[in-house]
Amino acid sequence: MDEVSVTIAAAPERVWALVTDIPNMGRWSPGCTGGRWTSGATGPAEGARFTGSNKHGLLRWSTHCTVIECEQPRRFAFQVRENKMRWGWKLEPAEGGGTVLTQWRDRTEAPSLPVRAAALLIFGGKVDETMVDGMRRTLDAVKADAEA
Repeated sequence: MDEVSVTIAAAPERVWALVTDIPNMGRWSPGCTGGRWTSGATGPAEGARFTGSNKHGLLRWSTHCTVIECEQPRRFAFQVRENKMRWGWKLEPAEGGGTVLTQWRDRTEAPSLPVRAAALLIFGGKVDETMVDGMRRTLDAVKADAEA
């Protein structure tokens, strides 16, 4: 499992509103360009589905995700169908006020051979390093927006 955390000088409710805003995730993430709720979903709820839009360099692709955990304003997580990865957010009160925001990712099972081959081609064998760097950059951007 990979995890990255940051302390944000904002209430958990403010931070929660940002990290669960799937259509606007591209504002903060270097790899996700946003998404859209599908199958009748209109926002974060356990079982809700969304299609994520992603990029790396000139390449673009979509993923199909299901929300597996939704406890406002503490936890939000989703499962990505294609690469069998779970992504999530944990929000905890910070000592002295604010929020400790943690983004994490964890693989639930090995993805199919075509998905592994595509990841190798797209990320040149540095998938984990690229994702952790992206998590750090995303947290920094969420922090800046939440504190503005």
